Amino acid sequence: MDSAAKQRQLQKAAERRRQRSSAGMLFQGDSPTRVSVRPKSVSSPRKMDSDGTHRMSAGPSARASGGSIPFPLNTPAKDEYLDVEEVDLPAEERKSHPLDRLLKDEGAEDSYTPSQRPRFSSIDEGAPIAPEVGPAATGKANVAALGDIPETETRTQANRDHTLANDPLHFDDLYDFVSKPAPEGVTVQCTISRDKRGIDKGMYPAYYLKLERQGRNGKAEKVFLLAGRKRKKSKSSNYLITTDSTDLSRDGEAFCAKLRSNFVGTSFTLFDDGVNPGKVARRENLGKPIRKELAAVLYETNVLGFKGPRKMTVIIPGMNEQQMPYEVQPEVERDTILERHKLGRMTDLLSLKNKAPTWNEESMSYVLNFKGRVMQASVKNFQVVHEEDNDYVILQFGRVTADTFTMDYQYPMSAIQAFGICLSSFDSKLACE
Repeated sequence: MDSAAKQRQLQKAAERRRQRSSAGMLFQGDSPTRVSVRPKSVSSPRKMDSDGTHRMSAGPSARASGGSIPFPLNTPAKDEYLDVEEVDLPAEERKSHPLDRLLKDEGAEDSYTPSQRPRFSSIDEGAPIAPEVGPAATGKANVAALGDIPETETRTQANRDHTLANDPLHFDDLYDFVSKPAPEGVTVQCTISRDKRGIDKGMYPAYYLKLERQGRNGKAEKVFLLAGRKRKKSKSSNYLITTDSTDLSRDGEAFCAKLRSNFVGTSFTLFDDGVNPGKVARRENLGKPIRKELAAVLYETNVLGFKGPRKMTVIIPGMNEQQMPYEVQPEVERDTILERHKLGRMTDLLSLKNKAPTWNEESMSYVLNFKGRVMQASVKNFQVVHEEDNDYVILQFGRVTADTFTMDYQYPMSAIQAFGICLSSFDSKLACE
């Protein structure tokens, strides 16, 4: 080839380089990559065409500038392809990402790092998921590409957290929850499990009360509320109640109430953690408050069950104008709940009775409607109502399995009161069965 022909070829090659540079081709020095450019909208992702060429989308610098893209500089006509000779790149240059080379030429390498590149779908590794483009995407990564929590799931969790924050069954102070009356209009559903395992638990079992409620994940959960156990070496039945499932001692910090019965098991009194008024003068009790009475339970004498199902009366303090129970803090015997009931002095007290069951000819047994919360028949099953409203069940208790029971209560009863009354039903009663 003569020198004139070589000169013309070099001029054509230089012209092609100028055209490629003006059309936005990617260069490393004088060595071009093999690329064809098809004009697309700014939001088009970088994908493979059927002929093996790439379609370009807006780069990270475009996102930072609100959606404008740095290429192509001079856009060819629609569907026009600019064919480029295939020239092999050095190995170290082939390893670099095309966006790195482009932004290096544009002088924007400080605002873009390889870690910001779009990630690839696990379904199609050759199809990158492009981040969003435009002002709406400022400071916000593409959810599918970066693996963040979807926005709909985030909203659902936020709504659930807001609901739980206003749910009266979610609390921070356990003692405050179990000692106050149930929220009005809410039925608090609980389960009681009886633990007879161990050498002496057959005679002195432990009982655990758990609240049933909806958790943060939307699923049902059970939350511990109270534990109780029958004390040993007592002349009559005596139960301790605590807010700690691992500490069932009288001297523990979690001790909150005590249930005591008479010798034959026909009457029970529930106290808080205060001091017996007869022992308040002792040195170890100086400065401690006198105990309050939270409830009393009376069972009608029914030897061998000839009188039919159990009959029980429950007396609890009435409610004041602030919807809180009156304090019953007797210092002498005649001011106790049981004595006031005997004498008819019921001021500031609320008397409740168990709902009478009805006889069912088909099953040949007494039945009550527990609305699916009780599965097995038992003499211990009961519902507590007020005489003037037989349909408003303040407390119901019943057997589900051999050692599992349900306990549901409503205003004006508290968890401690309800649990104490149910413990009285567990206790054996010589004159009632």
